Amino acid sequence: MAHKKGVGSSKNGRESASKRLGIKIFGGQDAIAGNIIVRQRGTKHNP
Repeated sequence: MAHKKGVGSSKNGRESASKRLGIKIFGGQDAIAGNIIVRQRGTKHNP
């Protein structure tokens, strides 16, 4: 049996800002050079 009390740690503080992923240019919109069309994680989408 432990003779010293364990020190607890906080389980909070993991909330991070949203990354605003997704499609940025939709059908019918004009895109010029340098525009971001899709923001994603990985290489799942191949337009």
